[in-house]
Amino acid sequence: MTASVPRLPLRDELFLLGHNDDTGQPHLHRQALALGLAGAVLIDLVLAGRIVLDPDDSRPAGDRWVRLYLDRQVGDLIADTAIASIRHARAAPPLRTWLRGFADDLYERTRAGLVAAGILRHTTHRRLGGLLRAETYLPTDSRWSVVARARLRYLAAGREQPDNHSAALAGLVAVLHLADHLYLDDDTTALTAHLKTIAAQHHRPVRDITAAVDAAVGDLATAAYR
Repeated sequence: MTASVPRLPLRDELFLLGHNDDTGQPHLHRQALALGLAGAVLIDLVLAGRIVLDPDDSRPAGDRWVRLYLDRQVGDLIADTAIASIRHARAAPPLRTWLRGFADDLYERTRAGLVAAGILRHTTHRRLGGLLRAETYLPTDSRWSVVARARLRYLAAGREQPDNHSAALAGLVAVLHLADHLYLDDDTTALTAHLKTIAAQHHRPVRDITAAVDAAVGDLATAAYR
């Protein structure tokens, strides 16, 4: 089923899974999702051999430095902007600091890219008797999110072995608490734990980035209660 559908960048799949297909409403706070998107961008660059984390694993994941390994563009505007941000930094940024900075307007940039690619469509409508103008972004075709959910469903059921992309998606979905929006019958707590287990079996840098996303989202929640 998935062979005929081109695989989207990790951030685009995460963006789609982070929204209701029918209403376009996000399943979580936009800032939290943006941190997940930043992590997804960095993971794709790690898997593409462009970015590495410093090898000193004695520090917490979020404090490890982000460094360029191969300073070469990948042909994706957002990913190449991430490469440039690391290239022009005065010093190698700590992972969690980079995530927070790059996430700043990443939600809007990712959405704009999906609109430009024809995957989302922008519509406006009036509410409250025409007094308010509301904007909505809806998928032009449900196959994109269906395929992403199906990939995670197969992993959860043990029907497929996870590749690096799918394992990373599983980890990000788990730490962003999106498992209950995969439309599976599994217990959400157990499913989240299972997705984390799948993700934990793959590359250490990917696990560290996912852990840093989890911590950065936790910082948001803590700040909200101060």
